[in-house]
Amino acid sequence: MESRSPREALPVMIDIQNVRKTFPTSHGEVVALDGIDLTIRQGDIYGVIGMSGAGKSTLIRCVNRLERPTDGRILIGGEDILAANEKDLLRLRRQVGMIFQQFNLLMQSTVEKNILFPMEISGVARGAARKRVKELLEIVGLSDKASAYPAQLSGGQKQRVAIARTLATNPSVLLCDEATSALDPMTTKSILELLQKLNRELGITIVVITHEMQVIRQICTQVAIISDGRIAEKGDVAEIFTNPRTPAARRLFGIPEGSRGQSGQCIRIVFDGGMYAEPVVSEMVLELGVPVSILQAEIKRIRGRSIGEMILRMPDSEDDAQRAIRYLRQRQLTVEEVEISHDGEATR
Repeated sequence: MESRSPREALPVMIDIQNVRKTFPTSHGEVVALDGIDLTIRQGDIYGVIGMSGAGKSTLIRCVNRLERPTDGRILIGGEDILAANEKDLLRLRRQVGMIFQQFNLLMQSTVEKNILFPMEISGVARGAARKRVKELLEIVGLSDKASAYPAQLSGGQKQRVAIARTLATNPSVLLCDEATSALDPMTTKSILELLQKLNRELGITIVVITHEMQVIRQICTQVAIISDGRIAEKGDVAEIFTNPRTPAARRLFGIPEGSRGQSGQCIRIVFDGGMYAEPVVSEMVLELGVPVSILQAEIKRIRGRSIGEMILRMPDSEDDAQRAIRYLRQRQLTVEEVEISHDGEATR
């Protein structure tokens, strides 16, 4: 019997089946999504990344039915959101919160009233709603801002209010559409840490739409790379970074393309876990007598895990180059040939 990973044993929260979305234009039909299949499980922080125009924002708008797909099915907690009537759709939308890049706060209302708003619409009793606002402000770290107006807040604080407002209906899913794109790096980091906290402590499944690779690396457990309206690659974030299979994945992770460059053979090696601190390359040079040049070296953090990456130019001798590659692979490193440009820099 084939064993399943711990993630595969979890219930499916969002099941996107062969979703297609087209838009009519004066020049003919534009295909925004073309046969999208994704399985997002309970407790995932699932990243969807792609370049501008790839179709990622259209996809997330289909998930909460702000856009209706042309074809396909989208199930949330086993219910087909595309088949839902008006009453059921309203109920499902309360389960699926959404935060945006521009916050969308009521500028003439206080922080407290912004967070109260969805509960007032849902008919929550005033006393219970005010108590919930207090709890939510504590969760997002803004206990002292209940009486403030959005204009008095920083960008990061506004996004925290938007998150608190979204949590007011106790959603099981949180959709984030470029939620940190308008924020500076330090504020982005703090918002991502808040999302991780919500995922960990409240069990909320989070879908992150972004074009920023550092967002995927910092918080996502799974990633789907979308290109020209199709899923190019999907799976565990660290696995795809270590062993990307498609040009779209390699571009987004900043990995050089090709097999042999103009200035000699080069290789990319990946040090997983703590191995990045070991002197593997210097030991190889001493043991084999094979000279190499280091063109690039970087340590990246993926979900708190350090992964080292290095680009090496190999010796001209094919025999020496292959001996070095065998040595590195015997050390359980990921090794692949890459291309470099005329000036010796790795091509991205």
